[in-house]
Amino acid sequence: MSISQKNLLQVLAVSALALGLAACGPNDGQTAGQKLDNAVDRTEQAAEKAKTEVEKAAETTGQKLENAMDATKDAATQAADATKDAASNATTAMGEAGVTAKVKAALVGDSELSALKINVDTNGGAVTLSGEAPNQAAKDRAEQLAKGVEGVTSVNNMLTVKS
Repeated sequence: MSISQKNLLQVLAVSALALGLAACGPNDGQTAGQKLDNAVDRTEQAAEKAKTEVEKAAETTGQKLENAMDATKDAATQAADATKDAASNATTAMGEAGVTAKVKAALVGDSELSALKINVDTNGGAVTLSGEAPNQAAKDRAEQLAKGVEGVTSVNNMLTVKS
């Protein structure tokens, strides 16, 4: 039932009550019409008060809904950012592992270098070689092989020459 229907029902109920009281009640100097007018005025005031309270409640509910929507949007943005960061970190780690694997594969291809004796670490494209090389020429060749791998930005050759 809508508010206007409720108001009409209230006016009719108060009118009937007022007529009944006017007919049965003591005569206080007011006519039935005056009593009815007073009852209608009170009903209209009560209806206006109810309307104001409903509007306030609707406004409060609307604000709470907007706040909840904003909080949901913020949480979704934060989740998206965290996902992007995780994906970026995973891509970086996979890229570094790929560079390390390619350097190891290049070292395996050289008969003098033992890929098992040479440790390869990659950090952001910077490759560090450590371990033993049989001679200076092999040490230099390991560095050149590492520099030739796609994704390598620099090589820190920490290989020691076997004596």
